[in-house]
Amino acid sequence: MTIRESAEEWEQQFLSPYAALSRDSRGRDREEPPCDIRPVYQRDRDRILHCKAFRRLKHKTQVFLTPKGDHYRTRLTHTLEVAQNARTIARALRLNEDLTEAAALGHDLGHTPFGHAGERALSRVCSEGFTHYEQSVRIVEKLEKGGRGLNLTWEVRDGIRNHQMSGKPATLEGKIVRYSDKIAYINHDVDDAIRGGVIREEELPSVYTDILGHSTRERLNTLIHDIVEQSQGKPDIRMSEDVEFAFKGMRKYMFDNVYTNPKAKGEEQKAENIVRELFYYYMEHPELLPNEYIERMWQSGETQERSVCDYISGMTDQYAIAKFQEFFIPDAWRY
Repeated sequence: MTIRESAEEWEQQFLSPYAALSRDSRGRDREEPPCDIRPVYQRDRDRILHCKAFRRLKHKTQVFLTPKGDHYRTRLTHTLEVAQNARTIARALRLNEDLTEAAALGHDLGHTPFGHAGERALSRVCSEGFTHYEQSVRIVEKLEKGGRGLNLTWEVRDGIRNHQMSGKPATLEGKIVRYSDKIAYINHDVDDAIRGGVIREEELPSVYTDILGHSTRERLNTLIHDIVEQSQGKPDIRMSEDVEFAFKGMRKYMFDNVYTNPKAKGEEQKAENIVRELFYYYMEHPELLPNEYIERMWQSGETQERSVCDYISGMTDQYAIAKFQEFFIPDAWRY
């Protein structure tokens, strides 16, 4: 018996009856020999961790476009916090940690430069539409590894695609990631907003903080414990009524007071302008796209719009700014 087979046997014996077992995966689009050490979801986790799109997340905006300080979250640190929250819940519920972590690490691979500002810009200018969660799936299916993709299992891709609140993940592990994403960004965005002087802890609505807690640590503890307690031994991932009320209320408060606050987001229109103008420029000059994107248009029948979106969405913040300067700012005026 191989190490992988022993691990699969352990899952069969000790995981919850509601867990997604590695040996029961729907598999990959392209069959490949199994690893002798790692079950399929662990292998997927490793592939995501080592891919180029994952590394680029460290230079992509989470909330603050140009934070003055070293301790603000980036898209990468957000992803790591999501993965940690998700693993804690999955382990407590005896669900599949490898599947949970893989989907968590991959959920934002398709995010644009400048966070949701870049996503809004591409969704407005691309007639085919653009969402970061579908782009994340596109990256692991088609764009990584020179167009071969990462060949991930169906369950991991499903968890990535359905991590938004309107999504409907097929596994409990995917549902954990969906909650963990919101838990992470609500709490760490509160922390960053307080650090940035956008809001103060005392300004958070007491109708929510009296339930969730009066610090980031307390709120994380409340939310994670509540999900574990409410989901234990059940075929669903859920919150209690009062905690979910406070959770959704805090999310709305953040949208009303931070995600649209000029102090935090006042520069976002400029970021949208950069992404929009880059899109139009590459549509007029497709020959400036890297060769792999041009070849994909010819060989796979991809539209020019989609290839341009693929390229721009993969840019880091600084690379997008550098390309904008290259195309639109005279050399003598650059800093």
